Amino acid sequence: MDHRRPARFAAAYALLRAAADVADHWVQSDKCAQAKGATDKAPVVYEDEKTEVKTTFGTSGGRRACAWHCITYTGTQGLVLVVGARALGVRLHPAAVAGALAISGFTHYAADRRVPDGLLHQIAKKRGKERFYKLADFGMNGAYVLDQAWHHGWETVAAYVATAGADRR
Repeated sequence: MDHRRPARFAAAYALLRAAADVADHWVQSDKCAQAKGATDKAPVVYEDEKTEVKTTFGTSGGRRACAWHCITYTGTQGLVLVVGARALGVRLHPAAVAGALAISGFTHYAADRRVPDGLLHQIAKKRGKERFYKLADFGMNGAYVLDQAWHHGWETVAAYVATAGADRR
């Protein structure tokens, strides 16, 4: 057994998690944050803060906004993972990194699309967490907390995948 693997895993997870917070809260544009859940049945009207121009987003616009957010999110994670691993002297296999980023990006899209009764809401209902999902009081937002827990879980899987191929390099 390679005793360096747990350290590689911990480093990969820490890098993915830190990058995710930056990507979700600093890199994501306000337009993407507002429009990524838009549908034709529940359109989103976005008003640009600088120009005050209003744009209405339906299903296709919501999908594009969510996809763009996930591209910038995954790109941020990729950059931080590759640069951070190099700085730490952690060797990762490129194919494993690509697999890890694909897992993170696709699962992020699945959660963030948030169409009415989206994936996380459906899971919350099945797990008996719908009231918590809808909680928006006492300084708490249940949907956001469950969203972040979803991302943390998948980033753990992604970190495992990113480090699984390191021994073959």
